[in-house]
Amino acid sequence: MLLALMCVVVILSGIGAAKGVVFGPIITDGGFFLFPAAYICGDVISEIYGGRAARRAILASFGANVLSVLCYAIIIVLPGFDDAYGVQKQAALEVALGPVWQVVLAGILGFLAGQNLNTLVMVAMKRRTREKRLIGRLVSSTGAGEFVDTLVFCTVAATAIGITTVEQWANYTFFGFVYKVAVQYAVMPITAAVIGWIKKREPTYQAALGAAAAGEPEASGPDAR
Repeated sequence: MLLALMCVVVILSGIGAAKGVVFGPIITDGGFFLFPAAYICGDVISEIYGGRAARRAILASFGANVLSVLCYAIIIVLPGFDDAYGVQKQAALEVALGPVWQVVLAGILGFLAGQNLNTLVMVAMKRRTREKRLIGRLVSSTGAGEFVDTLVFCTVAATAIGITTVEQWANYTFFGFVYKVAVQYAVMPITAAVIGWIKKREPTYQAALGAAAAGEPEASGPDAR
């Protein structure tokens, strides 16, 4: 379920981010309200299933996103009706879905850098703290991951949403980072509660804890997966 949610969020973010959005002096994109959910899913997967599972989830999200871009390209090139409505719809599809490949490329590069850093920090800190200091792991991993992700994404995707100046890029990048981190920090109590709820009900996690308590090698623990 977590993997499915992550894939859906990433695909919808790619579509939404192709639209530039302005709130007063703040420049953002139409996917701003979706993408933090992908990092929340990543935090949950990393904490419960470990780094390998998180990396598999990232690769699956990439694959789903690339497949969506290929589908958009096929939809655009298919011959449509030649009446006025058909021509208008074709033009709308080209404008709306045409730039998505650039946004998806930006998302893949940013997500690859940011989510892998997020997972690396999360897993490395858990090896030292075990079941303690969950909030500390979430704060540290989220901040580092989101900064790198936002920097890469905004740089690559800027022209796709209509950004043409350095000032607009700086605005887009700065407020994008602040927003994403603020949202994720705000929902951290919920993230921690969800992690705790899943841990109690996930048989593989409970089995790994039991094995670790019995003194089996660390490779059998939650961090090894």
